[in-house]
Amino acid sequence: MLYIGSFLHLTNQEQLGETERRHGEFSLLVEASSADEAVYKFREKIVAYRMSRDFFEGDCDIFFSQLLEFKHLPGKEPVMFNYQSFAGDPVMPYIRCSLPSEVTDSCSIVGWEENRPEIDEKRRAPFLSFRD
Repeated sequence: MLYIGSFLHLTNQEQLGETERRHGEFSLLVEASSADEAVYKFREKIVAYRMSRDFFEGDCDIFFSQLLEFKHLPGKEPVMFNYQSFAGDPVMPYIRCSLPSEVTDSCSIVGWEENRPEIDEKRRAPFLSFRD
């Protein structure tokens, strides 16, 4: 099976200036025999990125926001993936849709409260945390 994990991140949270802190999203794709194996591989890869790249610098929290599972890649018909609609300034909540279709819209409302994401009004705990 193919798995796509979607993540939210907060980086450089020890910085005093708001413009020096960062937040964003990323996705990882892996082939695995189960969802548990995919999550394990995601965790290993994120730790490897922390050690070798500048993606997750400083005090950093990473939140697992969604796991998608596919038996195969789409055929000839394109599939929309990770649609987002932001309201006003970046501090405002936004709507994210992964794989919207006529069967399901797969949409969630993402907001931030005290540097913790809330997805559909459910507060998330960090998937991984790093401290300098």
